[in-house]
Amino acid sequence: MDFGSDTGLGHLKRSLVYAKNFDEITYISKSDEKEFVPYPLITIQNEDEFFLHVKRLQPKEVIVDNYDFTLEDEKRFKELFPHIKLSCFDDDYREHFCDEIINHNISADKSRYKNPDIVKIIPPLVRDEFKREKKIKREKIYDYFIAMGGSDTQNLNIKILEILPKDKKVAVVTTTANKHLKELREYAKDKENISLHVNSDEVAKLLNQSSLAIVTPSVIVHEVLFMQTPFFAIKTAPNQDDIYRYLKREGYDVYESFEKWLKEKIK
Repeated sequence: MDFGSDTGLGHLKRSLVYAKNFDEITYISKSDEKEFVPYPLITIQNEDEFFLHVKRLQPKEVIVDNYDFTLEDEKRFKELFPHIKLSCFDDDYREHFCDEIINHNISADKSRYKNPDIVKIIPPLVRDEFKREKKIKREKIYDYFIAMGGSDTQNLNIKILEILPKDKKVAVVTTTANKHLKELREYAKDKENISLHVNSDEVAKLLNQSSLAIVTPSVIVHEVLFMQTPFFAIKTAPNQDDIYRYLKREGYDVYESFEKWLKEKIK
């Protein structure tokens, strides 16, 4: 599991929901940002260190959610640890050499996998705070809710804020994994219509208080759909392709890039 300013936090958040199915959890990651992980976190430099820690810990199951953990890495894992169950999260239909493939996306299609017999399709991993919040009826105090990912890799928050009407109330959600956070704070500090929320534990509440969400077609879109909040989704990374295509096929407002959204929606 890797997360942070370069890779984002979406996969970490979904893994934290899935982790509640287990009694004992240890995270192994190339990230050392412990503030995001409420479990023991072991920081590594490479896959060799990962294998050493697996050998030391001897867990019953290892769950991988990492695009950089390759097919060859999976083969090596099963050669070293044939007795340990290897499960891999997958949302782009890669070839695997593991015991179980897990897909929780709304767009999941078991038939697209080379070995569908080992595929486990599960419901979207929605955090508990959203389930609690959905039962509450709140006043819509924000016209827009913006969440371009915890790391906002394309620095879109400011670009979107610059073109939204200045008389509209906006809630912007981001994290300290955002490399552009200092710039974003500076931009928002003297604008009364912008409410900036960093590492917020009230994302569900903010979404519930918003009339329209502007998000990416990623993990967060499951939560937006669950809350039944109208939204635009702007694709910012290749790993969002599958959900992007699904949303487009289902008739949702989803756009291939910020420029496409700008051209089609902002007049």
